Amino acid sequence: MILVNNPGSWGNIYAPLEHAEWNGCTPTDLVFPFFLFIVGVAIVYAMGSKKLDIASHNKTILRALKRGLTLFGLGLFLAFFPRNFATFDFVESLKTIRIFGVLQRIGVVFFISSVIFLKFSEKGIFRTLVIVLFAYWALMLFVPVPGLGYANLEKETNLAAWLDRTILTEAHLWKSAKTWDPEGILSTLPAIGTGLFGVLVGIYLRKKEVEPGTKISWLFSVGVLAVAAGLLWDLEFPINKSLWTSSYVLYSGGLATIGLALCYWLIDVNRYNRFTKPFVIYGVNAITVFFVAGLAPRLINMIKIVQPDGEKMGALTAFYQKFFVPYFSPINASLAYAIFIVLFFYVILWVMYKKNIIIKV
Repeated sequence: MILVNNPGSWGNIYAPLEHAEWNGCTPTDLVFPFFLFIVGVAIVYAMGSKKLDIASHNKTILRALKRGLTLFGLGLFLAFFPRNFATFDFVESLKTIRIFGVLQRIGVVFFISSVIFLKFSEKGIFRTLVIVLFAYWALMLFVPVPGLGYANLEKETNLAAWLDRTILTEAHLWKSAKTWDPEGILSTLPAIGTGLFGVLVGIYLRKKEVEPGTKISWLFSVGVLAVAAGLLWDLEFPINKSLWTSSYVLYSGGLATIGLALCYWLIDVNRYNRFTKPFVIYGVNAITVFFVAGLAPRLINMIKIVQPDGEKMGALTAFYQKFFVPYFSPINASLAYAIFIVLFFYVILWVMYKKNIIIKV
């Protein structure tokens, strides 16, 4: 997402690095659900030993709540942080701050998935996932939208958009849309389903009595079946990231399961791990780099560089205009700049990794 979120120019982006306009799914649309999926898997490994110790549940849940609230707070901070201190108005910013967002959704999904993992049996978690997916499908396709009179899946008139406008108000929604939010209230329900998908895969992957070969076969099979089910459900309930439709949960969860099975076979079973170091370096501080990558460009662009024509330009924008635009086509200049940002943060993370600096949220 650092690559996706930091193009040199938003008007020059290769299609795979953009989100689908509405229905459909691009590679970029898989990043967020893959992350929530692996959060679910990680919950099992982090809390597996505590699941049977019922006496420790309250303490574990409180820690999960603290982590969830921290993530939510970091997301609010990013939404609140000004792009220009000179025009910053604290009171007005509070009136228009976006309440939900990526980090907020991660926090909510992490906490609720943690509680469900601790308190429910494996069958109970599976049933909860099924109920969540079908309940959301029924709500979106069969509940009439108040003031409209019928159910629909259009951007501004679907039930999720109506609920966000009613509870959060338009002032606190995603500023690019203003009338709906891709990380809104109702669509967080199936996002929790993505986390539970990962929890179920994590439970199976952690079973010591199952041979690695059997695990790989089952994971690949489940992944393929989930993808097929998602594509079939897409015929009635389209795959859509902004709505986080139930078909999208199955489709992305299936692909994530296939990807995890492939990594497990390649890295854990066959011990082929020479290529993994860059991913580990990014992965151990994933939330940190995501947060900083959202914050740093705003801070740097507050530094204004005076151009030959007298125009004042943000420092990062001026850097892009001077070192990338003259040497590439517009779309390749934009991509080259995004790659530079990824590599820039990689160097910082590499130093942190070498010094064993891991910032845990």
